[in-house]
Amino acid sequence: MTDWSQTWTWIDGAWHEGNPPMMGPRTHAAWLGSSVFDGARTFEGVTPDLDLHCERVNVSAVAMGLKPTMSVADMMTLTRDGIGRFAPGTALYIKPMYWAEGEGIGTVAGDPETTRFCLCLYESPIAASGASISVTLSPFRRPSLEYAPVNAKTGSLYPNNARALVEARGRGFDNAVFLDMMGNVAELATANIFMVKDGVIKTPFPNGSFLNGITRQRIIRLLGAVGDEVVECVLGYDDFLEADEIFSTGNYHKVVSVGRIEESEKQPGPVAAKARALYWDFAHA
Repeated sequence: MTDWSQTWTWIDGAWHEGNPPMMGPRTHAAWLGSSVFDGARTFEGVTPDLDLHCERVNVSAVAMGLKPTMSVADMMTLTRDGIGRFAPGTALYIKPMYWAEGEGIGTVAGDPETTRFCLCLYESPIAASGASISVTLSPFRRPSLEYAPVNAKTGSLYPNNARALVEARGRGFDNAVFLDMMGNVAELATANIFMVKDGVIKTPFPNGSFLNGITRQRIIRLLGAVGDEVVECVLGYDDFLEADEIFSTGNYHKVVSVGRIEESEKQPGPVAAKARALYWDFAHA
């Protein structure tokens, strides 16, 4: 039996503790992975960019042919109610989610008129300041829109991310660098990626093959506000191997340095430290 961390889920007008059963064997999402979701965070009593995460789950629903049933304001109100069920300051993952019933592969995500919504909050620690990870090149790639619904944050995309993580961890690394279908660096399996070379900050151009993360966009704006330009461009894996500094951004751990890529050690650098400090200041403002 899975040992779930403390969890509260709202569905059909009520809160339930733990992991309530919500889908049957003919539910489209349970059978074919067609749910959409988003992930926000609360930590140290703040919930940065919660509105943007709530907005994005509705955009993802439309992209998958679902019918959004919750306004951003209602999701935010529910989230605040849910946070109150935990001890003050608890670090939580906040997951709004849509899915539908329907018949097989004749629909992308089921009958939109049957769309259901839930909001799940669960306890999940956030990476400490100074934390770092190791990364390696994945043998798998990020699909493009011709191959998969990459314009939505859908559960159907995540088995590909998971197999990249499993493969990388089997070789002693924490995360995997994905290339896109053209052979350029796209992202990590669980986060966006940045590099610094000779004082220039660069990150892959969002070409539609990967999620242009909310935290990614926030970090670009925060760095720009203090005079540090971030160049969005085409980057190869060799660019990262030769970088002076690498760091990741994502909702789960916000900003984390890459301390090793393949067998090359990288010291956690000043840009990552600055980006994390700027984000924490923004979150608490």
